Amino acid sequence: MPIRPEHRYFYPIDWAQLSAVIRFGRAKGCCEGCGRPHGRMVYHLGDGRWWDADAGRWRDGWGRRIRVAAEADILGQARPTRVVLAAAHRDHDTSNNAAANLAAFCQRCHMIHDQPEHQRRRWRTLFRRKALGDLFGGLYA
Repeated sequence: MPIRPEHRYFYPIDWAQLSAVIRFGRAKGCCEGCGRPHGRMVYHLGDGRWWDADAGRWRDGWGRRIRVAAEADILGQARPTRVVLAAAHRDHDTSNNAAANLAAFCQRCHMIHDQPEHQRRRWRTLFRRKALGDLFGGLYA
């Protein structure tokens, strides 16, 4: 994931190299959460289940092999997605760049990992908007 310009100074100068070591050195180009391969088109069902073409099997959202009931329109439900790995901080602290604190996650796993932080920021943004409205526009009806 690209780093926003206003957050760039939180990351070390060699972040691109550090991220590459984690994503392709340690994780070998696969998500550490679910096992999806970087740069490949993956067919998924939208609920976390995805087709592992290398193994010829369906996998769940955590990379475990599963059986999918043979439905007539299962291929009609599958949607393609290109997998892109990103290095994520496990404790959400961008100053802690220890190898044990970094993980290689695909888009889905990264969003799930960051969900509590996103909810907190969303609540804070909405609270701030409401407070500014109260300050400048009066109380809500």
